[in-house]
Amino acid sequence: MRLIARDLKKVFNRRVVFRDLSFEVKSGEVLSITGPNGSGKSTASKIICGVLSPTSGEIEFSNGEEKVDREEIYKRVGLVSPYLELYGEFTALENLLIESKARNLAKEAEERANEVLELVGLYGRRNDELRGFSSGMKQRLKYAAALIHDPDVLVLDEPTANLDTAGTDMVFAVIERYRREKIVVLATNDSDEAALGDVKVVLQKSLGNSNGR
Repeated sequence: MRLIARDLKKVFNRRVVFRDLSFEVKSGEVLSITGPNGSGKSTASKIICGVLSPTSGEIEFSNGEEKVDREEIYKRVGLVSPYLELYGEFTALENLLIESKARNLAKEAEERANEVLELVGLYGRRNDELRGFSSGMKQRLKYAAALIHDPDVLVLDEPTANLDTAGTDMVFAVIERYRREKIVVLATNDSDEAALGDVKVVLQKSLGNSNGR
């Protein structure tokens, strides 16, 4: 898998968040996106995932010589981010089964859900309702939801937010596991996380009003 960004520009309410953003990363590599608050790290992550569209420029996913259709990107990407919400009235397992159904995964969805719950350290709480979880446990479940379909590209926005030392160790273990054959994208201000990047992008503070470029 290869992920290519060409001359990305994003404008919100005439404010240029970033422009001329280009990079290329392939399976087995980590892309780190860093920069001060407000520089567009989360925005760039959303564009990579197809949640947002760039104002100009393009994102391309390719598998060998074949480009991946934009409508199919969600099948290839897993996202962990502080702004994502899960269902508090359902159990951890039920949340993952809902995610599996939304992604049209195979009938072995419960087996896969239990695998990723084990991976993130929540298997023992799989039948507990999410509303009783701590913020760190909810963050762990977001990882399970992002991994449920074994994505080719794992995008982590603020990877260790709300996590204690054990949770942080889990995140680094997931990164090391997935970077062997997948693409991992880290949007972070943490120097230890950013240092994992084989490809590094440093964004600048908001560029001000759009001038038509």
